[in-house]
Amino acid sequence: MATRQDVARLAGTSPAVVSYVLNNGPRSVAPATRDRVLAAVKQLDYRPNAVARSLRLSHTMTLGLVVPDSANPFFAELARSLEDHAWAAGYTLLVGNAVDDDQREAGYVRTFLDRQVDGLVIIPTHGNRTWRGELARSGVPCLVFDREVEDPTVSQVLVDNVEGARAATAHLIGHGRRRVGCIAGPLGIHPTVDRVAGWRNALEEAGQRVGSGSGGRTGWESCPDAAPLVHGSFGRRDGYLAGLTLLSRDRGLDALFVTSDEQAVGVLRAATELGLRVPEDLAIVSFDGIAASAYTWPALSTMRQPVGALGRVAMARLSARMADPDLAPSRDVLPVHLIARGSCGCPDPAGGEHVDTAQAAAEETVGGG
Repeated sequence: MATRQDVARLAGTSPAVVSYVLNNGPRSVAPATRDRVLAAVKQLDYRPNAVARSLRLSHTMTLGLVVPDSANPFFAELARSLEDHAWAAGYTLLVGNAVDDDQREAGYVRTFLDRQVDGLVIIPTHGNRTWRGELARSGVPCLVFDREVEDPTVSQVLVDNVEGARAATAHLIGHGRRRVGCIAGPLGIHPTVDRVAGWRNALEEAGQRVGSGSGGRTGWESCPDAAPLVHGSFGRRDGYLAGLTLLSRDRGLDALFVTSDEQAVGVLRAATELGLRVPEDLAIVSFDGIAASAYTWPALSTMRQPVGALGRVAMARLSARMADPDLAPSRDVLPVHLIARGSCGCPDPAGGEHVDTAQAAAEETVGGG
C-alpha cells in the first residue's frame, strides 16, 4: 500500500506538501506542484488513513442512526432514504437496531458516541430513553426522526399523524361505511397516540360513536355500538391476531383503519380466514405507504409517508446543527397523502401501484431544505 512518502517521492516534493494538497491547507501550494501531487496520488492509488485524518480534522464523516426494528419495512425504507442523502453529503451512515428494547437502544447510542460520530439520528423506542442525558452531555448534534418526543430542546422531523389518520378514516366513511374500527400500534408512543386521535376526530365529525379502547391483543370495548379499538405491535402477527379478535367478535364492523401497513397485511389474512371479502364486506385503509402495500390482494389503500422528503429534511437539519451546534432546535411536520387502491373499495390499478405523480413531485420539495 502506497504511503504519503511514496507520493512525495514520485511528485518530487516533501510529505508536508502532499499533506497541504490533500487537506487544502494550511499552506498554499503552487498549481504545478499540486498537479504533480494529484497525478502521483492517482498513479499510486494512494488513500489517506481515514482514522488519522479524522483525528486531525476533528470529525469522522460518519453518522449514527438507531431504529426501533430493522425488520419493519417502513424503517428499512426510512433508513435507506437517510443513507442516500447522507452519502450524497459525503457521510457514511452506521445503523443500529434496537429491536424495541430500551437498553439496546441506549447501548447503540453509547457505541456511536464512542465511535465519535459527527451526528446522531434516533427513531425512539417506547421506553424512558435513558440515553438523553448522556447524549446531551456529549455535545454531539442529534435529531429525533419519525417518533415525536416531549422535549422542546431536541430537533425533530415528523409527519402529521393526526391529520393523516383523520383523512384515512374520513375516506372510509366517504365510501358509506358505518362502523369503522381501529387496530392501533403500541400504547404510549406518539404515532399510536396521534393516529388514534385522528381516527376519533373523523368518527366524531361524522357523528359516529367512538370506543374508549383497550390495551393488548384481546381486550374489548364493552359498548357494542361504539367503534372498537385494539392495540398491538406494528407487526404482521399482531395485526393478524387483532384482526381475528376484532372481526370474529364484531360482525357488524364494515371498515378498519389500521395504523401500519405491516399490521394491515396480517388483518387481510385474518379477514380471509373468517370468510370476509375485502373490500365488499370489510374496507381497509392503513398507514405508511411501504412498497409492499402495492402487492397485497387487494392492494392496500394507505396513507403514504413522504420517505424521500423525510430523509432529505432530516439530513439538512442535522447538517445545519453540525455546522452550528448553538442553532435553535427545529421541528418539521410533513404531510402524508392517501394512495387509494382496492382495499377501501377504490379501483385497484393494474400492478397494484397507484401514485399521484404530481403529489409525488410535490413530496420531494416539501419541508424546505
